[in-house]
Amino acid sequence: MRNAGLDEAQAGIKIAGRNINNLRYADDTTLMAESEEELKSLLMKVKEESEKVGLKLNIQKTKIMASGPITSWQIDGETVETVSDFIFGGSKITADGDCSHEIKRRLLLGRKVMTNLDSILKSRDITLPTKVRLVKAMVFPVVMYGCESWTIKKAEHRRIDAFELWCWRRLLRVPWTARRSNQSILKEIRPGCSLEGLMLKLKLQYFGHLM
Repeated sequence: MRNAGLDEAQAGIKIAGRNINNLRYADDTTLMAESEEELKSLLMKVKEESEKVGLKLNIQKTKIMASGPITSWQIDGETVETVSDFIFGGSKITADGDCSHEIKRRLLLGRKVMTNLDSILKSRDITLPTKVRLVKAMVFPVVMYGCESWTIKKAEHRRIDAFELWCWRRLLRVPWTARRSNQSILKEIRPGCSLEGLMLKLKLQYFGHLM
């Protein structure tokens, strides 16, 4: 990337007065620009420098996401796919910047983990406090991954609260049809800090780190 001159290029987006045009994680690279022409320029620089050391740009794995209309691209006769979302660093990034898609995805992943723990949570040899700690250690982190940057709307707040109560009811083997209040469930579980509370802590820690 240094050889491609990306750090010196004017193309990119300004964040806190600094020009950013590429994000690198392991073998993944994300290029960022404010116009289609700038993005093409950055991509061609990467392509040309890669070819100098015997590397070839994989067009099949290259995707373009734009916040507005964009024309179809072709490189070496191959069309570069335009997408409305993609996964980067384990999080779903969308063209409209809406976090609700990622929050829903995370809650679904959390449900899968919770379901996989069924055999452990059914065990009579494990105490309730230990089971609660297991959920907090193995399920909640899956849901909270990347939550520091989320903008959570009212609908998402309700989904997150509903997910947490679903976890506790499943742990206690209390069906939704049972006439038992959420307060009585929480009183028995004694979770301490709620899932939303844990998310808020992470957000504040991240804010403090940035400042």
